[in-house]
Amino acid sequence: MATERSLILLKPDCVKKAHCGEVIARYEKAGFKICGAKMMRLSDEILADHYSHVADKPFFPSIRDFMQSAPVIALILEGDDVIAKVRSMLGPTNSAEAPEGTIRGDFGEDMMINICHASDSPGNGAIEVARFFDESEIFEY
Repeated sequence: MATERSLILLKPDCVKKAHCGEVIARYEKAGFKICGAKMMRLSDEILADHYSHVADKPFFPSIRDFMQSAPVIALILEGDDVIAKVRSMLGPTNSAEAPEGTIRGDFGEDMMINICHASDSPGNGAIEVARFFDESEIFEY
């Protein structure tokens, strides 16, 4: 297994409903190392870049509005096979289809109100980490 990094965004619903501590605890209990963490409000520019694959779709404004409705907590998780393991812990993107015991199944509501974003591949993990974190904000220990 390869050591990888994943960007995690604890979305506005996670922050507003005070699930951040429990979600982070699940990641730590799974053995992942937090290499970076910060709370931030997402700009139009970063959202257009992050969601560039759907930025031209008619539903993008609702994504932007939701993602700007409260701050998010951005994390970098590092560990062996972290991408696949985190995505398994999250469950399906649509929280309504996520089984109990997964993060989305326990806390999410639907396709958008689904607690957490996680990188979907090691390549995208690297791109997304660089999008949200400067090198000086990434820690090795």
